[in-house]
Amino acid sequence: MSRIRNEKFRSKVMSAEQAATFIEDGSNVGFSGFTGSGYPKAVPGALASRIQAIHAAGQPFKIGVFTGASTAPELDGVLAEVDGIGWRMPYQSDPILRRKINEGVTDYCDIHLGLSGPLTASGFLGKLDTAVIEITAITEDGELIPSSSLGNNMLWIETARQVILEVNHWQSLDLYGMHDVYYQPALPPHRVPIPIVAAGDRIGQKTLLIDPDKVVAVVETDAPDRNSPFKPLDDQSKLIAGHLLDFLSHEVKVGRLPAGLLPLQSGVGNIANAVLAGLLDGPFDQITSYTEVIQDGMVDLLDSGKMTVASATAFSLSPEYAEKLNDGAAEYSQKIILRPQDVSNNPEVIRRLGVIACNGLIEADIYGNVNSNYIMGSRMQNGLGGSGDFTRNSYISSFVTPSVAKGGDISCIVPMVSHVDHTEHDVQVIITEQGLADMRGLAPRKRARAVIDNCAHPDYRPALEEYFERAQRVANSQHTPHDLRTALGWHVRFLETGSMKP
Repeated sequence: MSRIRNEKFRSKVMSAEQAATFIEDGSNVGFSGFTGSGYPKAVPGALASRIQAIHAAGQPFKIGVFTGASTAPELDGVLAEVDGIGWRMPYQSDPILRRKINEGVTDYCDIHLGLSGPLTASGFLGKLDTAVIEITAITEDGELIPSSSLGNNMLWIETARQVILEVNHWQSLDLYGMHDVYYQPALPPHRVPIPIVAAGDRIGQKTLLIDPDKVVAVVETDAPDRNSPFKPLDDQSKLIAGHLLDFLSHEVKVGRLPAGLLPLQSGVGNIANAVLAGLLDGPFDQITSYTEVIQDGMVDLLDSGKMTVASATAFSLSPEYAEKLNDGAAEYSQKIILRPQDVSNNPEVIRRLGVIACNGLIEADIYGNVNSNYIMGSRMQNGLGGSGDFTRNSYISSFVTPSVAKGGDISCIVPMVSHVDHTEHDVQVIITEQGLADMRGLAPRKRARAVIDNCAHPDYRPALEEYFERAQRVANSQHTPHDLRTALGWHVRFLETGSMKP
């Protein structure tokens, strides 16, 4: 069966090279894609080749790149390699693009994922000239069956002047019915409450709507999503997961959580996936999830029956699990809901559902401030992603991390973070393999004591204790005492010697 079932769209089928000619220097392009799923596979590469040829002729060519989140080497990587990205938002994880950002070649706006769509709709970020969107198929009525992520696709299609579609034959046709496309006014004062009161509520439709006259090109592809394998569970990850499960069990026991917990949110990464794996052997049943990405551990929970429904905006799977989900998409569409990211990451819904948030970090300080983004204060790693959307609005906000990095030369618990993404006001729980610090209701000095005693690595705990004691002696106040002369001394020492160790 043809995947392009509408004649208006069939008449616009062309090569990726032809489609790329519709994108001009200086234009803003909204690409589909979120954590390596559902991004266009052909047009970005063709565009990169075109940009390279134009640069070789001595002429400028750069575009602004708007996405849902990170994409893949076939998009961010190829365009960054030819210096084709002048401006980028809202999140990235490509090593070539990261280098260009840190070299100052590409301007990067690290934006909360839940805000990226509304900010674009407001026009504050400039007009969107072109949308390049991967889909699974086009129906007889000219509606679009989305692929493995929704992200900001609906908004890119609505706001862009012209649209290029990539119809990907690798994506399963059984994805039809998994998506919940909710149309609402993009901006105040016309927005209305989102009527989701349970993680499994479906409030929209199965397809994306589009004006066929906006479509200038349709490209057919057959390439898989970029999927990275997760590291095997190690003892450290199991300890972190165990501390969180013990904490959640205690919250159930004292009546602050129901027996089946509240909807779970899990950030992207190996440790977050390990936490999900730990739930398989945990005491909780009838679990639900309201999150932004579905990882391997969540698929296992669905398969086991421990989790009844998972709501997200995209997948972030290993190659094995991507094939598994593709093969079983018809069954999974009864348990998985993919929503636009301004719904999956919407503060109103997160707060109403009482989401339990669990995200990773680069470093935390003794008072509970968290740095999610920057290495040694200046070098961008990936970005904030959706962690802020969930941390600020969750019922319980937790962060997980090993206590040390770089073979022990970096302590992930420091006197003062070198960059703040999440303030101490929003961070409730910090967990390392050493233990868990529950900081709810604690004044700053008691928070510091909890973090040092429970989360710091033994190699660094004495130095943290020494810093905290000195800070109380020399600070100009005892509410949140710091020794400003040495607060960032650990980072300086690492930059100078390669280790934070004294």
